[in-house]
Amino acid sequence: MNICVFLSAADLDDRYTRPAREFAELLGKGGHTLVWGGSESGLMKVVADGVQEAGGRLVGVSVDFLAASARQDADEMVVARDLAERKALLLEKADAVVIMVGGTGTLDEATEILELKKHGKHTKPVVLLNTAGFYDGLKEQFRRMDAEGFLPLPLTDLVFFAEDGVAALAYLEESAGIR
Repeated sequence: MNICVFLSAADLDDRYTRPAREFAELLGKGGHTLVWGGSESGLMKVVADGVQEAGGRLVGVSVDFLAASARQDADEMVVARDLAERKALLLEKADAVVIMVGGTGTLDEATEILELKKHGKHTKPVVLLNTAGFYDGLKEQFRRMDAEGFLPLPLTDLVFFAEDGVAALAYLEESAGIR
């Protein structure tokens, strides 16, 4: 399965890198392909290293102004003209999406992917990986949106919240009929 992962390119401490590395190993050992922003820095590098070392493939989608920091040994690397094209290509190449910890770029990617799913532009499973409670506030906000009628479909049809990589991958594989 081609699994798109949106995540930070920042260098982060162990409470985020350790679970990211563990999730990456699960992806690689499961024979999955990582579809990601292509960066060779921060958490993006941690996950790419883990997938590759565990036998998985790497498909990167970088962007013009970040191409200099793109991973050189990816199995495939595409360079998009801008961030909008990058997001479209990432979604196009993916069978499923996992949103890991990140900043405003990751949040932008997450909300766009969820908005597209809400409007029926894709039906791919989306997982919000809530490492170390990072997305607790967002989870609560989504629950409020759901309860107060702001979502045209149930929250559970839009996104799955996973507390760890094992639960995230199990959900994705079950959604794909692998388990």
